[in-house]
Amino acid sequence: MLRVNVVAIVIALLAGCTMAKRPMPGPVLPAPDPVVQQRPSGPLPLSTRPTYNLAGYPKAAQEGYVDGCETAKQSAYGFKDKKRYAADMQYRMGWDDGLSICRGTR
Repeated sequence: MLRVNVVAIVIALLAGCTMAKRPMPGPVLPAPDPVVQQRPSGPLPLSTRPTYNLAGYPKAAQEGYVDGCETAKQSAYGFKDKKRYAADMQYRMGWDDGLSICRGTR
């Protein structure tokens, strides 16, 4: 009986040492060139803009914050309306705040 147990243990140990066949990797193909998409000029439509909870702030400050924050994140939504930034104090404040607050949150 001891001999049978020893033989069974040896067979189990040897079976654990066998190599399973791994499938051969296929040829490495170069990645297709990404389609370069140009962002349309001007602010994006409201339906595509990211949302932030900015309740209580003026609309211009909210829009500036989103533009500044997305610019800091270097996302496709980043935008600075230069004319509005120069003329609208609320937009400028929101843009500057969004840029400075979101700068480290990539």
